[in-house]
This record gives sequence, structure tokens and C-alpha cells, in this order.
Amino acid sequence: MKIKALIFDVDGTLAETEEAHRNAFNRAFGETGLDWHWDPGLYRSLLKVSGGKERLRAFAESRQHPVTDVLVLALHRRKTEIYTAQVATGAVPLRPGIARLLGEARQAGLRLAIATTTTRANVIALMAGTGIEPGWFETMACSDDAPLKKPHPQVYETVLSRLNLPPEQCLAIEDSANGLRAAQAAGLAAIITPSLYTAGDDVSAAKAVWPDLGAVSLAMLTGEG
Repeated sequence: MKIKALIFDVDGTLAETEEAHRNAFNRAFGETGLDWHWDPGLYRSLLKVSGGKERLRAFAESRQHPVTDVLVLALHRRKTEIYTAQVATGAVPLRPGIARLLGEARQAGLRLAIATTTTRANVIALMAGTGIEPGWFETMACSDDAPLKKPHPQVYETVLSRLNLPPEQCLAIEDSANGLRAAQAAGLAAIITPSLYTAGDDVSAAKAVWPDLGAVSLAMLTGEG
């Protein structure tokens, strides 16, 4: 069936954002007086938990460090402020091929959407810093729209409902095993471009796996070339 829409994940897919997220978490911990520090190895394991607030709770529980909802929300709010200020300046570029493929897809009349477990504020800040126009995307489903995080398919089901398209006419572009499982649970085929922190994920069930989209044409992406 002909592909009519491309649905993009954000973190690790549009851009290598996870180092910026990790640094923002660490700054928020320091400002709050916590002696927590997420090094790259620890953060890689924590990324198996989707969602920033969920990740904070999982880490605290693993360290037997009781945290209140108030503290989790305050930490996450401050982390988001730090992260959005950084990426809005253009500090985190798009991954190879993303800008070109977005332009080609729009010219070809394909519909575009976002399906992410991050906040809308994070998405808008990244777009501001990379020159992507939010209006290019017919719909953006973010953490506020789908509280059940990947690998649960809720965010993809939300996008499919808004697009009013069957999953067979849409293609997901992801970077992780959690994203792949979420897309497939919603009935979608998925293309995977592993990112810095997801390179070890088992994504063998994907429609295709490429290091990035730099050399991938729109026809290759949609299976028409």
C-alpha cells in the first residue's frame, strides 16, 4: 500500500539530543543540591525507561532514594528549562539527511507527523534551533497527549487517529527498540537509524536499519525505489 504519511520520533531521530538531555539533568541535580550524576553509561541504561519523569522515579527507586512527586516535577521542570534554552540556540544540529528528506517529503505531498514521549516544549525548542517549522507537521503528539510512554503504542495510535489513516499507509522513523516496539504495536512499519545511546538496541525486526538518513532517498525510505 502506498505510503501517505511519515511519522517521526524526535530524540535521537531528528537530532542527537540525548547528551543535551543528560547534561541538563545533571545541572538540575546540582542546582537542587542532589549528589546524583548520570554518566554516559548510566544514562544509556536509564534510557530503557521512556519519559523524563519516569526515568527520574526509576533512578531514585534503584538507589532506594525516596522522592516525592513534587520533587520529580520540580527537577523535570528545571531540566526542561535548561535543555530548551540550550537547543533553541542551535547547539544540537539535525542528523544527516533529516532536513533534505523533510523537504522532499513535503514537495512530494506526503503528510508529516511527530510521535514522541518528550514534551512539546522540548520539540518546539529543537525546531527553533534547527530551522524546522512546526507547521510542516500536520500533528505532533507529545508526552502531554499520550501519558503511556513507548514501548506502549499510545502515542502512535494518537497520531494515526488524528491523521485518519490506516497504519499501512504510514511509516515510522525511529532510533530505538522502544520506539520500534511502539510503532509495531500500533501496526506501523518502522525505519530505524540508531543513535549514540541506542546503537546496541535489538532492532532486527525493523523494515530497514541505516546508520543515518544521509544517503537515503525518499524513494528508498518509502520503499518505492
